[in-house]
Amino acid sequence: MPVIESRLQAASDTFQANRASMLALLGQVREHEARAVAASAASAERFARRGQLLPRERLALLLDTGAPFLPLASLAGLGQDNPDLSRSVPGGGLISGIGYVAGVRCMVNASDSGIDAGALQPMGLDKQLRVQEIALENRLPYVQLVESAGANLMQYRVQDFVRGGNIFRNLARLSAAGLPVVTVTHGSSTAGGAYQTGLSDYIVMVRDRTRAFLAGPPLLKAATGEIATEEELGGAVMHTHISGLGDYLAEDDRDAIRIARSILGGIDWARDEAPRSFAPPRYDAEELLGIMPSDGRRPVDMREVIARIADGSEFLAFSEHYGSATVCGHIRLEGHAVGIITNNGPIDSDGATKATHFIQACCQSRTPIVYLQNITGYMVGRAHEEAGIIKHGAKMIQAVSNATVPQVTLLCGASYGAGNYGMCGRGFAPRFCFSWPNARTAVMGGEQAAKTMAIVMEAGMARKGAVDQSKIDAMQQQVIERFDRQMSVFTTSALLLDDGVIDPRDTRAVLAEVLSICRDADTRTAQPMQFGVARP
Repeated sequence: MPVIESRLQAASDTFQANRASMLALLGQVREHEARAVAASAASAERFARRGQLLPRERLALLLDTGAPFLPLASLAGLGQDNPDLSRSVPGGGLISGIGYVAGVRCMVNASDSGIDAGALQPMGLDKQLRVQEIALENRLPYVQLVESAGANLMQYRVQDFVRGGNIFRNLARLSAAGLPVVTVTHGSSTAGGAYQTGLSDYIVMVRDRTRAFLAGPPLLKAATGEIATEEELGGAVMHTHISGLGDYLAEDDRDAIRIARSILGGIDWARDEAPRSFAPPRYDAEELLGIMPSDGRRPVDMREVIARIADGSEFLAFSEHYGSATVCGHIRLEGHAVGIITNNGPIDSDGATKATHFIQACCQSRTPIVYLQNITGYMVGRAHEEAGIIKHGAKMIQAVSNATVPQVTLLCGASYGAGNYGMCGRGFAPRFCFSWPNARTAVMGGEQAAKTMAIVMEAGMARKGAVDQSKIDAMQQQVIERFDRQMSVFTTSALLLDDGVIDPRDTRAVLAEVLSICRDADTRTAQPMQFGVARP
């Protein structure tokens, strides 16, 4: 395939300014993530007194040493527990990601019990549902490390209680789909959360630490008058010897993790295919830091991004001179064929038609598609309406919505208006959706929204006979501030409108991993059943 000849000037002032801006944003992402780690680690002394490992220590023992681990939704809930982002603790009370356990690629979901005893934090429910959805769609075994105080009753919301049932439904669906659900119950798993343990295929319990019951001693006494200890009601020994809820009795956290690894190592689960040979990109991934301008209104040649993620920096452009602002073409990524769709400007009728054709051709050849979003939207204006931009845009959205191959979306810059939809935004259910730290998502730019509202407001004032420009200016400033705040990746990722914010330098590795996950899912023959595995 042809090699992209980069025109990037890495020594230029513009590049250096872009790089500095990206690094500053990336530093903020890492600072927020580190706050969650520190908040959990602050419980180390208490965990040590109980003879327990911290959640991240458990996770480190569970995962294969040196194997890749892809964290998911690490900024979930940012700013929702505390509007001061410098004091907010993100993560939703969960540590989630895709990694390898005894050679088996799994979805791992661990209670961050170092924070508020593992109670779900804001967006924790949505995060848990999302990782279960990913596991189902990509046929990944599901491993839970459970120790949770459950819902915070002081912040009870009936909608969370009702929607929370989806967690348990998904566990049943995972098992019925032939995807093993392995649970280590390190501590509390109570009330409705007891079904998080109960709806598992393999359950490991820890002596003197596991607690699983529908009603703990206080609620039991309040409801029935019966008095019983936590150990009598739901301890590990009782459940592994009497109730049959537990399958394996571990002596401590380390022993429990050892057993979980043995379970995954003992199932007949096909491992990844042999790696293919490939040439690395000709250009340094470090240069991805300086491609995207800090001012999102400045144009970018997205081929510069492709050149730093494609094998050998090779790119075979599709219909290059037709609808040229919409860039489509083929690359190989770690030896595997991939279709790329990205934007060097708004999508016009020709670009939408080309993208539709390309998506359908990729489906015909079973080639997965990666969308690199930097899109201000579809073209507007009389000439474009007459050219049928709505019907051609709808045609592209039809293709995106019904594509039969894996689609992965990366927000590299702007994601505005219907461009977000046509380029397979979150609402169109890509298998995975990640953002760079500079990504911005909105129905339109803040200044554009403010000018639109100003025109409407001024016309209304004029009809009443008096135009107050100071009120119009104040309104415009409010609109710009509101849009700027909500379009930030620190808001969108907190709301789980992506699966995580990644370092641009890691783009090739992340895409390679998720595309491998998709290939594995689409070629794997699981053993579905009518129902999930039931307890004895």
